Amino acid sequence: MTHPDWIAQRDHMIQTQIRARGVTAPRVLEALARVPRERFVQPEARTRAYSDHALGIGHHQTISQPYMVAVMTATLAPGPDERILEIGTGSGYQAAILACLAKEVWTVERIRELAETARERLAGLGFPDVHVRTGDGSVGWPEAAPFDAILVTAGAPAPPPSLLAQLDPEGGRMVIPVGGRDLQHLVRVERRGTEFVSDRTVGCRFVPLVGDEGWDE
Repeated sequence: MTHPDWIAQRDHMIQTQIRARGVTAPRVLEALARVPRERFVQPEARTRAYSDHALGIGHHQTISQPYMVAVMTATLAPGPDERILEIGTGSGYQAAILACLAKEVWTVERIRELAETARERLAGLGFPDVHVRTGDGSVGWPEAAPFDAILVTAGAPAPPPSLLAQLDPEGGRMVIPVGGRDLQHLVRVERRGTEFVSDRTVGCRFVPLVGDEGWDE
């Protein structure tokens, strides 16, 4: 049986799905080239790991479309010395991308089975600076705050107040899908002391952010 050339598929994804659509930040492209996406999908879906859409990972959750991962990451623009919080670990793929770009990553997943699998997968792939917790992501990880940046990979009716409070007051920023349960827009929020400045960008579709400061289950 011929084994897939994952590196070639990864490069094709970057060139045709990411760079061709305008995401050209070198560090983001390098991170996408480094992380083996095929290791973050269910075994039966590996032949579609680099396809241009989201894939189910069980528990009614998904691994996001590669383009959306790239857009969100580029919009967040993690720095090499920064501490990042991710809400919605899922498979762990986005956390791995962030770990290639930042100093340390914290990530919260409400579904225990996904959190445990992601923790094992990330450790096995050599990402020791990713801390995984099972819990309500809508309230963040307060004891590890403040964070330089927060990335939310689930759709919320509004930016959760707890997450806004956990941003660094001096330029901390958050990227979050905001809207209805089925359709949202990406919103970038920057904290400047006690003020929050936001910009709405592209339309998107994410699973709902379930929790005390999100949607009811």
